[in-house]
Amino acid sequence: MKLQLALDDLALDDALKLTEKVQDYIDIIEIGTPFVYQEGMRAVKTFKERFPEKEILADMKIMDAGYYESEEALKVGADYVTVLGVTDNLTIKGCIDAAEKYGKEIVVDMICAPDLPRRIRELENLGAHSLAVHVGTDQQAAGRKPIDDLRVMAEHCKAAKISVAGGISADTTPEYAALKPEVLIVGSGITHAKNPVKAAKEIKKSMEECK
Repeated sequence: MKLQLALDDLALDDALKLTEKVQDYIDIIEIGTPFVYQEGMRAVKTFKERFPEKEILADMKIMDAGYYESEEALKVGADYVTVLGVTDNLTIKGCIDAAEKYGKEIVVDMICAPDLPRRIRELENLGAHSLAVHVGTDQQAAGRKPIDDLRVMAEHCKAAKISVAGGISADTTPEYAALKPEVLIVGSGITHAKNPVKAAKEIKKSMEECK
């Protein structure tokens, strides 16, 4: 199980400094969607150069032009690129084809995807490498919980890896880990913690204890 650090609302220099501090406890660095909007592929390239031993995910949430847009991140060092599960299968297939050209992987973000079991089957038939549980903040405010979607994903995924985000902390890690996702994604739980290093260390320790 890997720990993915989601960098969303930090300036580039601040994000680099924070990542330096917590790098011993994380496996994947996510250049979050707001970060991509701010810095573009420069952020992906910079983080890959600064942390070559870490995997980099570009959270582009692609909706069209799958091959072209995913290749923009892959060619500057992204190990993973996200595409939205609600988009057209042709777009997703384009992303998968680009990733396989570079020996990398596509993560399908399942936010707002209707009928998860059916969509999971379709995406696995397309060859999706990984599926990500993503319950939006507005949906969470209305009472929907990521752990519920993770249960559905864990039941129906046969081949794709699973990643999950949503209020994960050292206290909630065991509940998520019990469903055996490949990746736990933590953003503000580390980036906005009073002590980010302590938070990252505790989450990683909790993950290791759940093996």
